[in-house]
Amino acid sequence: MTNIKIRVATESDAPVLARFRYKLRSFAREMIESEEEFNERCIRWIQARLHDGSCWRCWIAECEEEPVGNIWSQLVEKIPNPAAETECYAYVTNFYVCEEYRAKGIGTRLLSEALTWAKTNNAHTVILWPRERSKSLYLRHGFTAADDLMQLTFGSS
Repeated sequence: MTNIKIRVATESDAPVLARFRYKLRSFAREMIESEEEFNERCIRWIQARLHDGSCWRCWIAECEEEPVGNIWSQLVEKIPNPAAETECYAYVTNFYVCEEYRAKGIGTRLLSEALTWAKTNNAHTVILWPRERSKSLYLRHGFTAADDLMQLTFGSS
């Protein structure tokens, strides 16, 4: 697909990024706040993280200057380690491409940006929690299932 540009998001992109986040997370769930309330809260959160020196980075895909997708990554610092292992990992999250732009290589380009950033920042590992429909994309990029990942979820059961 031509005319697709990938760029690093800035604080001014917060409104569109909040809308993408709402679209990604609002399907098939009961909402606890209105879209307007969520967007206000999310915009503040995004603006506080998209600045130089932040451990967060977001990339936006644009088609003819119209945002059509995004991906977020966070560098997570590890406690210093005397072994031959780097001291951070990258967490990839909030990966979204508008439905009409899916299966056109945009997701691959966004993911490649996040992985390059992780390598450039000497991340030891990249982690994420995939949805069933996105697993094939991650497998094509060399991800494997993490059999040793454990989690504890707090909340109502």
